Amino acid sequence: MKRLRPVLLLALVLGLIAGCAHREPANLLPHKQKLRAYVESGRYQQRIADVALEANKYLLRRLKQPVKGKPAIVFDIDETTLTNLPTILEQDFGYVPKVWDAWVNRAQSRAILPVQTVYETAVRNGVAVIFITGRREDQRAATERNLRDVGYDTWDQLHFKPDDITLSTGTFKKRLRQQLIKDGYVILANIGDQDSDFVDGHAEAEFRLPNPFYLTR
Repeated sequence: MKRLRPVLLLALVLGLIAGCAHREPANLLPHKQKLRAYVESGRYQQRIADVALEANKYLLRRLKQPVKGKPAIVFDIDETTLTNLPTILEQDFGYVPKVWDAWVNRAQSRAILPVQTVYETAVRNGVAVIFITGRREDQRAATERNLRDVGYDTWDQLHFKPDDITLSTGTFKKRLRQQLIKDGYVILANIGDQDSDFVDGHAEAEFRLPNPFYLTR
């Protein structure tokens, strides 16, 4: 096969890049329509239920074996233990910080029931429940009220992102898991909905819930 000269090859690559740069991105509206269909069909909720059932079965199996340390389970909050779907749909999948903050401060998020089953299994079996959230420290009071109101009324630790922190959410959560291990905890399971919930592991098992609505770095 005849090879292109380096100069011609470079020109071809640059031409392709330039063409991509001028290509119009796919329209946003059809994607939003697909997201709504995903929710309204029940597939989103079913995927949550499937992952939570897998986590619960795993936890029950794991607790039949010795744990060399203090057994713990880590939960994220948004789209993991609490759902913000009403405001997400109301905002048509957009994000306006003031609107989001007002929603959090109203403390009206509902429990994600399949995940709450995992939480109840942990509490019943003496596993330390540890919440690690990307919510800010100034949202603690509203979040604690919301958790208790919907039945998450027992936990060992609840960590919020400090208001003045410059770390990414993923690094913030990773460092907390590292500290938990140093403190003698064994994180049997980590349950979240973002890649940032699982940076560098530090848990025996990880369970990723679906979240096609937003990304947290």
